[in-house]
Amino acid sequence: MPTRRGWAAFGTGLFLWVAARFIGSPDLHMVAAGLFALPFVSLALVRWGQLKVTVHRSLSAVRVFPGTRVVVTLAVRNDGRATLPFLLLEDAVPASIGKPARLVVTGIPPGQEQRASYSFTCRQRGVYSIGPLTITVTDPFGLARTRVGATGQNDLIVFPRVEPLQPWKLGAHGAGSGESAVRYLQRTAADFYTMRQYVTGDDLRRIHWPSVARTGELMIRQDESTRRSWATLFLDNRGGALGMTGSRAFERVVSCAASIGRVLLRAGFTLTLATADGVPRDVSETALLEFLAGVSQARVKGVADILTRLRSASPPDSTLAVVGPLPVASELGVLTQVGLAFGRKLAVLVLPIDAPNSGGLGEFGVRARSARGTLVRAGWDVYLVAPDATLGEEWQRRNPRRLRATALSSS
Repeated sequence: MPTRRGWAAFGTGLFLWVAARFIGSPDLHMVAAGLFALPFVSLALVRWGQLKVTVHRSLSAVRVFPGTRVVVTLAVRNDGRATLPFLLLEDAVPASIGKPARLVVTGIPPGQEQRASYSFTCRQRGVYSIGPLTITVTDPFGLARTRVGATGQNDLIVFPRVEPLQPWKLGAHGAGSGESAVRYLQRTAADFYTMRQYVTGDDLRRIHWPSVARTGELMIRQDESTRRSWATLFLDNRGGALGMTGSRAFERVVSCAASIGRVLLRAGFTLTLATADGVPRDVSETALLEFLAGVSQARVKGVADILTRLRSASPPDSTLAVVGPLPVASELGVLTQVGLAFGRKLAVLVLPIDAPNSGGLGEFGVRARSARGTLVRAGWDVYLVAPDATLGEEWQRRNPRRLRATALSSS
């Protein structure tokens, strides 16, 4: 379509043609006809010109943490026989990341490539799509333009914020409490204890091919001599007490779940992740963070059923970690009953308002103290976290002896 400059040239030509009719000037008629037709000639050139362009988009990183700056590079290649005219590139970017990027390339010879780049900073976790790219072609005079095509999209995964936690208590007990242990019960390496489904990061040499042929799924030989302890991480992602996805309390719960899950995995546990509306799954560190990057609020009311299923499906004396909002009285009873089947039990409870240590909060303060007391008496380690606070602060405050011992040993 004609640009503003093109419409101005058309209007000027029309005005000159009317003036030429009044004064009877043939020369002015020729000038008016040229200005009148020039925008349409330019439009025909940009629309039906043989333009062959290949654009490849690349990201400096596709999996990042919040605060990371991502650089997007667009490589524009001219596959035609003529030099490329003026091209305007507009790359679509999600609104939560920034505004669409607008770039200009021009004068690319046949068979050559030109690169243009832009960058943005990831502020919030999520799974995003960068693109599509729209290419706008204009003539050298800027009288007409047209869109000639668009490329595909690139996925960008922004992990939730993860706090560095020291596994002080996670390795303080024996295997009966769910910590990693090494057992030597088999005499040969050919003997194995059990099999399980393949998880990303497992040693491919331990694939049990007869089981693969029988079930059609990748199965891993789990040797007793190298069997790790199990941990179950339950994320209570119901939106009722925490608010909508993106609220401070909800995002703090997701961040705490990512922090707890990573410290369990790095302490040597085999981790099972469960949510209020999802199917439990075994996860690696990358799979855990990728899942939590896209998790949203669950539209369910109760969690008693899924907690009961986790209790029956988890190995005896394994570790249970629950991350979510303050439970109500009926849910406290379910948690204490479910916890009887586990060894170590850990609860990270996020308050719906900014109130560290639940002091002076009226109803919320009473509920927080009651929930902590009930779970502590049942053998749970309980951490109360406000939306604007950090789990690391509460983690260190609850482990002062371990903290001092670590400082003395490092000095």
